[in-house]
Amino acid sequence: MIDVGIIGFGKMGRIRYDAVVENGRARVVAIADPAEPPDIHSVRWYSDPQALISSEVDAVIICTPNYLNKSLTLRALAAGKHVFCEKPPAFSSRDVEEIIVAEQAAAGRILMYGFNHRHHDSIKLAKELIDSGSHGRLLWMRGRYGKSVDQSFYHNWRAKKALAGGGILMDQGIHMVDLFLMMAGDFSDVSAYVSNVYWKLDVEDNVFAILRNSRGVVASLHSTMTQWRHLFSLEMFLEKGYIVINGLLTSSGTYGEEEMTIAKNRTSAPAAMWSDEEHVRFKVNNSWRSEIEHFFQAIDKKETVKIGSSQDALKLMHVMDKIYRHA
Repeated sequence: MIDVGIIGFGKMGRIRYDAVVENGRARVVAIADPAEPPDIHSVRWYSDPQALISSEVDAVIICTPNYLNKSLTLRALAAGKHVFCEKPPAFSSRDVEEIIVAEQAAAGRILMYGFNHRHHDSIKLAKELIDSGSHGRLLWMRGRYGKSVDQSFYHNWRAKKALAGGGILMDQGIHMVDLFLMMAGDFSDVSAYVSNVYWKLDVEDNVFAILRNSRGVVASLHSTMTQWRHLFSLEMFLEKGYIVINGLLTSSGTYGEEEMTIAKNRTSAPAAMWSDEEHVRFKVNNSWRSEIEHFFQAIDKKETVKIGSSQDALKLMHVMDKIYRHA
């Protein structure tokens, strides 16, 4: 049985707690948060995260504001703990390189990052279809990821660059960039426009980016918090058809149903024959249980993390650096 400590017990900390309890491979024995959870009395509670890290836990799950992710990861690895950390891993690729040095020094400790979208059933199916070659080579992708915020956002830590590291790109866009990497591999060429056209904070509220890799795959991203509604859309076009995912099953339910459309090329006019499409609806969000199972399996079997490794994080933050630098 793996003894787990959770640092940060807000929305994400509670989601991870529930996933650990459901999984059965591990148990939550400690929680660190400024406010003691009123409804969980069977665990040790710490107000200081370092006290939890220094305690008798095997693994630490970090669910804190972004600015704490790097330092807590380094401290937990130095203490010989397995670490699962929410995104972003840090604020730059240079930060991740520093973390990888610490990971290597903590030989045998598992480090995994919470790029949860890779664990959605629709995303996994899309990856299988692309890798199978049934629809030919991937040509291009278009990703839109946006949400609605109001004036209360001014008081959120995500509205402060020193705490969040960036705006909507670091919040939501990072997930879409990660999915682009999952489907197409690395991207070498980046063009981007990052703006603050409405909220006038020190973090961006819109990002438009174009990415291209050495195989000619082009991906376009629009991540926004001036869309006035929550939206997730990932479109992947291949030589012999397309795969489109609209909606995303989340704990809040604000992104609607998760639906995939799959189609083969039309060989005769008219081009828009919607009856050719196959529609797959996903009713259950299995991403949280899939992700925590991957982490615990890597610990139990001493396996390399295949989804959300530090190398995945480094590759992602290289692209994030390029987007911010270009803008």
